[in-house]
Amino acid sequence: MFRRMGTFFLLSASLLFAQGAAKDTIRFDDATASSGIQFTHSFGAEKLGSLLESTGGGCVWFDYNNDGFADLYVISGKPLEAGMHPYPLRKAPAVAPHNHLYRNNGNGTFTDATDEAGVAANIFGIAAVAADFDNDGFVDLFVTGYGRAILYRNKGNGTFEDVTAKAGIKVDGWPISSAWLDYDRDGCVDLFVGRYVKFDPQYRAFYPADNYPGPLDYEPDTNRLYHNNCNGTFTDVTDKSGIGALKGRAMGVTAADFDGDGYPDIYVANDKTESYLFRNKHDGTFEEIAANLGAAYGQNGEMSSAMGPVFADLEGNGRMDLWVTDSKYNRLMRNAGKAGFEDVSENAGISAASAQYASWGSGIYDFDNDGLLDILVFHGGLVHMVPQEHSLFRGLGKGKFADVSRDAGPVFDVKTVARGACFADYDNDGKVDAFVVNLGAPAELLHNVTPNSGHWIALKLKGTKSNRDGIGAVVEVEAGGRAQTAQRVAGSGYLSQDDDRLHFGLGSASKIDKLTVRWPSGRTQALENVAPDRVLTVEEPK
Repeated sequence: MFRRMGTFFLLSASLLFAQGAAKDTIRFDDATASSGIQFTHSFGAEKLGSLLESTGGGCVWFDYNNDGFADLYVISGKPLEAGMHPYPLRKAPAVAPHNHLYRNNGNGTFTDATDEAGVAANIFGIAAVAADFDNDGFVDLFVTGYGRAILYRNKGNGTFEDVTAKAGIKVDGWPISSAWLDYDRDGCVDLFVGRYVKFDPQYRAFYPADNYPGPLDYEPDTNRLYHNNCNGTFTDVTDKSGIGALKGRAMGVTAADFDGDGYPDIYVANDKTESYLFRNKHDGTFEEIAANLGAAYGQNGEMSSAMGPVFADLEGNGRMDLWVTDSKYNRLMRNAGKAGFEDVSENAGISAASAQYASWGSGIYDFDNDGLLDILVFHGGLVHMVPQEHSLFRGLGKGKFADVSRDAGPVFDVKTVARGACFADYDNDGKVDAFVVNLGAPAELLHNVTPNSGHWIALKLKGTKSNRDGIGAVVEVEAGGRAQTAQRVAGSGYLSQDDDRLHFGLGSASKIDKLTVRWPSGRTQALENVAPDRVLTVEEPK
C-alpha cells in the first residue's frame, strides 16, 4: 500500500536497493514469549489523556552481575494520585505497575529479579541509564521519573541501594533522558539530566478536537549537570557550567566527542524547541552552538518534535554523524567537520520512507555484520494510540540506505505504539538484538536471526586511569581494508541506553589488522592481528 513507497521515488535509492538485494536479508524474530520476559508498560489511566501519559518509557541493557551477559531494565509508569489523570482507572490494579529488572540466564531466557534486586522504583518512570559511577567494578543505575530521580548503587551481591540523597543528587520537575559522561576527564563519570516541561496536571485546555495540551502549552525547563566528586557524591554544576543558562523541552539526550578534540559534548533533542549542542570548552563550561552548526532545527528550519539522538560514524571517516528521530522527518546529519552538520536525510534515502510515521526509539548498528551500519527505527502514534509498523534501513555505503523492512521478518508487519528502545547482543551470538517498549502495551524482544552474516567483534572496555567503564573512549578497528570508528557512550536514542560493549561488523575479514583505543585519560592503546567472532575485554594500560 502506501507503506514505504516514498523510498522508491528516488532513482538513486532504487538502484542502490537493487544492488543490495543480492545480500542475505537482515531478519528479526519475536523472541518475547520464549525469553520469559513478561512486561507490559502502563501510563496509569483508562485512556491516553495527557502529555505525561503519552511520553512512554525506555529501557537499558547492562550487565549488573558481571557474568558476561547483558541484563535488561525496563521502565513503566503507574497510576498517580487523584487529579493527575484526566481519565483515571476505575479500579486500581492489585499490583501497582513498576519498573522491572530481568536477569539474563545466558541461554536466551530471563528471570525477573526486580524484587530481589530492590529496583522496582515507586515512581511514574520515564527512563534509565547505567554506569559504574564509583569505579568499584559494578554497574550502577540512574532512573528518572515524573517528580524525581533515583540513583541506585550496585552493591555487588545482586542487590542495589538507593543512594540518591547521600550522593547529593536532587532533581525535581520532570527529569527525562540522561547521559553519563566524564566531561572533565578526571576518571569519574558525571551525570547530565534532561528535563522536559513544567507539567501542570490541572491545565486541561483542549484546542483541537479530541486532543490534550502539548509541549508548547507548558513552560520549558533547564537541564541539570552533576559533577562526580570521585568520593560517591556529586555537585550540582548546572549554573557554573553554563548549562543552566538555557531552557528547553528535552526529550532525548546523548554525549559524544563530535569535534574530535578529546572532550565529550552533549546533544539535547528538544520537543518543539530548537535542539541544543553543548560544546565542551575543556574548562568545566559548555557553549551552545547547535544553530551555528546546523543541528538545531528540522529540514526546513522548523522547530521539530525531536525525539532520540544517536551519534555514529556512518561514513567511516572517523567523525561522529548525528541521527535524530522525529514526529515527521527523521534527520540524518553528516558531520562535515568545521563546516558543521549537513542534513543528508533525503539523499540518504530515508526521509520519504519515514515521513508518514512518528519515530521514537532507534539504534544504529551493523545488524548483518557486513561492515556497514544499519538503522532500526520504531514508530507509534504521537498524540493518539495509533499503532504503526517499524522500519529497518540497510546501510549501502557512502551514506546511502535502503528500506528493507518488508523483508526483515513478520515483526516488521506488526503495528504497535512504540516508545523507547535499547539494543544489545543479549545471547552473545555476534548479532545485535533489540528491545522495544510499547506505550500501554506489552514490550517486545526482537532476536536478530540474520543468516550468513559476516565476522564481528564486541569490545568490553575496562578503564584504569580513565573511568572504569571507558565512557568517552574512541575505538578504531581496521580490517579488510576498511576503518571503522565508534565511541563508548552511556545514554542515547529515546529514553534508553544500549549494551556497553562496542560492536563492529567485519564482513569477510578473518582478522582485525589493528585495533586502536584512545582512552579518556589521553592514553592510546593499539592491538594488532586480533581474532574476530568474540567478545574481547580491553583493559587500559596501567
